[in-house]
Amino acid sequence: MKVLKFKNKQKYKYNKKVIIKDLILLLSVGIHQFEKLKKQKVKFNIKITTDPNLKSDIKTIVNYENVINDIKKLTEKKHFELLENLSEAIFDEIFKNKKVKKIKLRIEKLDIIKETDSVGIEVIKTKI
Repeated sequence: MKVLKFKNKQKYKYNKKVIIKDLILLLSVGIHQFEKLKKQKVKFNIKITTDPNLKSDIKTIVNYENVINDIKKLTEKKHFELLENLSEAIFDEIFKNKKVKKIKLRIEKLDIIKETDSVGIEVIKTKI
């Protein structure tokens, strides 16, 4: 019996994402006076599309722990009037990493309107 060997000629397209789900931080955000006086819970959900050709190596990947720490540093001491301003500051910080191609960011205030679980924004930004 003869065994035939076939070479796999199929090609693949990779799409790699770093996911941060339900990061909840206390921060100062909002246009109302009471929002400026007291920090509130804000939830972040982030999907970061990276260069698909990155090797799986700690030195070359987009590290989610670094992203979280960067967001914490951004939000610790500064007040943001609008979630839109906060999202742009986060985009600017994450896009400093040249490996990042696209970011989908959802930011939600959790305790601001009692009739809702949350209110917020979702923005997708892509490098061109």
